Amino acid sequence: MALELTDSNFQTQVLESDKLTVVDFWAEWCGPCRAIGPVIEELSKEYDGRINVGKVNVDQNPDLSVNYGITSIPAILFIKGGKVVDKQIGAVPKSVLDKKIAAHL
Repeated sequence: MALELTDSNFQTQVLESDKLTVVDFWAEWCGPCRAIGPVIEELSKEYDGRINVGKVNVDQNPDLSVNYGITSIPAILFIKGGKVVDKQIGAVPKSVLDKKIAAHL
């Protein structure tokens, strides 16, 4: 299951991790966010142990959204070594995310 990431645990769960972390910025009221939610959960199960997968609710964690310049959701950031190495804005097929993950493993 995808990690619930917050303003308070983002540093330890994502920035200090030695693994690639896929971070989904979303909101409950966002239709495309709800559409891609099951894909994010699939990635979490499929890559369990190899990467981290988490979700940031933008309404509950506004600081993270501002820090990463999130202006459109869903926004999926790929973070490795504390830095954003790739990103995807908008809902896309799982195959697009798989390719991005493979490029950074």
